[in-house]
Amino acid sequence: MLESVLTETVNTGITMGQFSLCTVTSVLLGAALAAVHTYGNRYSRSFILTLVLLPVMVQTVIMLVNGNLGTGVAVMGAFSLVRFRSMPGNAREIGSIFLAMALGLAAGMGYLGTALILMMVAGGVTILLVSLPSGRAERKELKITIPENLDYSGIFDDIFEKYTKNPVLVRVRTVNMGSLYELCYHVDLKSESIEKNMLDDIRCRNGNLTIVCGRLPDGREEL
Repeated sequence: MLESVLTETVNTGITMGQFSLCTVTSVLLGAALAAVHTYGNRYSRSFILTLVLLPVMVQTVIMLVNGNLGTGVAVMGAFSLVRFRSMPGNAREIGSIFLAMALGLAAGMGYLGTALILMMVAGGVTILLVSLPSGRAERKELKITIPENLDYSGIFDDIFEKYTKNPVLVRVRTVNMGSLYELCYHVDLKSESIEKNMLDDIRCRNGNLTIVCGRLPDGREEL
């Protein structure tokens, strides 16, 4: 099962049947990888298309050099130049790209069984880890507007100690022609059910001015 289907092809060449088998396998593995990547994750249509096609492209390049792994890796190294022409991805996207290249490399060398096992193990571990509970409430972005005559240093510390964990003041800016301050915090709520109580206590402290509490903006988790 783990043997290569491309035996004795250096001199005789790769047959159409062998190429078709490897290509179909690469497409199916790429589709499976794309499905795993979408599980519990935000994604774009173009990135999913890339994950489906990348194993086929790597596999084709490896097969064109007829099993010469060193030459194939050198050719694929030229593709890394695209890295400097694209936006940086987050950690999970980069991991999916490396896995797609590994699948294409295994398929291009004819190790279809190895590629299948790699996809099953990596996909299963990914789904398992994503499914595990985080063990804490979701991190929130809290924006509080206060009058300019209030000293914002530690003004809400007692409220945060009661309702949150790890509160961090990330920025302060003036609003309404400088007559108000907007404080932006990142906090972990001790429980989702106490969010309203926390906002009510803050309203009593900031004079019932605007308060915004929501999810953090989509981070990039860059490697």
